[in-house]
Amino acid sequence: MTLAGTLSPSIGNLTYLTKLNLRNNSFHGEFPQQVGNLLYLQHLNISYNSFSGSIPSNLSQCIELSILSSGHNNFTGTIPTWIGNFSSLSLLNLAVNNLHGTIPNEVGKLSRLTLFALNGNHLYGTIPLSVFNISSLSFLTFSQNNLHGNLPYDVGFTLPNLETFAGGVNDFTGTIPESLSNASRLEILDFAENNLIGTLPKNIGRLTLLKRLNFDTNRLGNGEDGELNFLTSLINCTALEVLGLAENQFGGKLPSSIGNLSINLNALDLGENAIYGSIPIGISNLVNLTSLGMEKNNLSGFVPDTIGMLQKLVDLELYSNKFSGVIPSSIGNLTRLTKLLIADNNFEGSIPTSLENCQRLLMLNLSHNMLNGSIPRQVFALSSLSIYLDLSHNSLTGSLPFEIGKLVNLANLDLSKNKLSGMIPSSIGSCVSLEWLHMQGNFFEGNIPSTIQNLRGIQHIDLSCNNLSGKIPEFLGEIKGLMHLNLSYNNLDGELPMNGIFKNATSFSINGNIKLCGGVPELNLPACTIKKEKFHSLKVIIPIASALIFLLFLSGFLIIIVIKRSRKKTSRETTTIEDLELNISYSEIVKCTGGFSNDNLIGSGSFGSVYKGTLSSDGTTIAIKVLNLEQRGASKSFIDECNALKVIRHRNLLKIITAISSIDHQGKDFKALVYEFMSNGSLEDWLHPINQKKTLTFVQRLNIAIDVACALEYLHHFCETPIVHCDIKPSNVLLDNDMVARVGDFGLATFLFEESCDSPKHSTMSASLKGSVGYIPPGMSFP
Repeated sequence: MTLAGTLSPSIGNLTYLTKLNLRNNSFHGEFPQQVGNLLYLQHLNISYNSFSGSIPSNLSQCIELSILSSGHNNFTGTIPTWIGNFSSLSLLNLAVNNLHGTIPNEVGKLSRLTLFALNGNHLYGTIPLSVFNISSLSFLTFSQNNLHGNLPYDVGFTLPNLETFAGGVNDFTGTIPESLSNASRLEILDFAENNLIGTLPKNIGRLTLLKRLNFDTNRLGNGEDGELNFLTSLINCTALEVLGLAENQFGGKLPSSIGNLSINLNALDLGENAIYGSIPIGISNLVNLTSLGMEKNNLSGFVPDTIGMLQKLVDLELYSNKFSGVIPSSIGNLTRLTKLLIADNNFEGSIPTSLENCQRLLMLNLSHNMLNGSIPRQVFALSSLSIYLDLSHNSLTGSLPFEIGKLVNLANLDLSKNKLSGMIPSSIGSCVSLEWLHMQGNFFEGNIPSTIQNLRGIQHIDLSCNNLSGKIPEFLGEIKGLMHLNLSYNNLDGELPMNGIFKNATSFSINGNIKLCGGVPELNLPACTIKKEKFHSLKVIIPIASALIFLLFLSGFLIIIVIKRSRKKTSRETTTIEDLELNISYSEIVKCTGGFSNDNLIGSGSFGSVYKGTLSSDGTTIAIKVLNLEQRGASKSFIDECNALKVIRHRNLLKIITAISSIDHQGKDFKALVYEFMSNGSLEDWLHPINQKKTLTFVQRLNIAIDVACALEYLHHFCETPIVHCDIKPSNVLLDNDMVARVGDFGLATFLFEESCDSPKHSTMSASLKGSVGYIPPGMSFP
């Protein structure tokens, strides 16, 4: 009735009370001594409260008691000897209190006792032999105390009516008495977490009513063959639901008869023994299993495909064995699985895509195997994963699927020690529950994704031993809960942040990044060189700029005169594609872009898309502009850009590596341009960032503007034939590692040929509308 407070001593005035049931309330304080006045009391149940103090001594006067249940309270002291005077007592429950001392011999006088529960106290010593003379006992439990000694050899004879015999979490020693097989009414036999030795009686199967047989965590067995033969006798226990033999020393093979155990069996735990051989195929007969544990043995061979028939399995643990072959695809039939732990074996092949059917998984551990191939996207579609996903120490390859962002509930992700490559997808920032992120020992490249700053609960990050580049972002120091950060052995450069975790040199590691500078003094990194600004004041800018412009024009004028006198008339001829050096095949382009994967897409425009790729020959990172030849004007844009880029070279122009004109695998035309990769993206990304914190200082903006101006000056005045870009805009201005601007995308560029006798009195520049809306040069003439 959800009653609370203390129990009034006035309870002792209810002289003729025979039954007092206060079970499952919230009473506290000492139980009143006045209860001893209730001389007619037969039934006293005060379990599941918070009574404290000693068992009241005046209770000894209630000699008519047949039921005394005071379990799950906070009683202290010892078990009183006067309890042996309750000759009518049939139920004595003192479980889960804070009682100490030994079990008094006087308990043996309770000849009518059927239930005796002392589990969950601090009792010690041996069980008095007198207890085993109470032949009427059907429930006897001593679990979770500090009792020790051997169990009496004749326990099965002296307690023939015993139905529950539980003495787990004690220090019982010796062997399991053979006479237990004579307690034919036993339904629960549980002595887990003791120090019993030997083995189970071979005729244990005589206990045909057994529902729970648990001897986990003892010292049973000697690692020898045949020690599990008693399992065959358990075929007779048709009601068996739980069989626990884990954390012992049983040896030998699993008998094939294991498949003939009770169809009602829902928990089979044989982990942490010395069992070898294979899993019997007949195990698929145990269709009601919800938990199967065979971890930490010496089992080998293939995991039978028939394991997929155990469709009620919730927990499957096969880790730390010697299993080989592929992970059976039938494992996808286990749709109720919440825990799949098969790490530390010799599994090979790929991760089965059928795992996508296991939509209840909370834990998935496939680590320390020999798995290869890419990680199926279906694994990252398991949004139920919340405790951990461990695929470490395999030979997995390819890029990390963008779908990783679906693991929004995951706390621990370990992909370390594989052969994964490509960039870390930005979608990882959607895994907002991550606390541990381990990706060390792979071939990841590019910058550390800015979206990692969304992982506000992250505590451990290890990205060491990869090929990451760029600056170490300051936002890592702003993550308050971050306790450990390892970025060692990458290609990171620039100044080390000084905020947050970067203040404590023992909390992070950046070894092997030789281009880093600054940081706390304990690191002994070189000081960062401060770049001088190009201009310090207007007083300096004006004369320097004027002198430079004059010299540039003078030099340019002289160069133009020399070139015009020497160049041939063939300068007007259009350059063909064949004039360009073609060294990269279509197949190489497909390979290095991951099949033109969206994960490698870094931009798109009117005539095609730009992908990031890594050449397998030397690991060079490149940018590939793939033309969409179905788009009108794409082929002409390709020719125009080839013509323009062949004849120009300048530090502020994007360098072309090669051009490709080939046939794809479907027999269609394929055209692409290959450029140097610009690690800092485009000016557009910095001026108008999307979900990123990118800022440009005034000096950086000025430098970029000067770089673009230098590029245009070169195009307009110092090329053999002047070129007009026709599409200058922020997205066509790219930034390299040092934030030096490079002008790119010459698909709309136009040559300005010199006047001749045969040409009209104006340039051959097209008067049609060119460029992007918003950036078209003013003063354009229209037809």
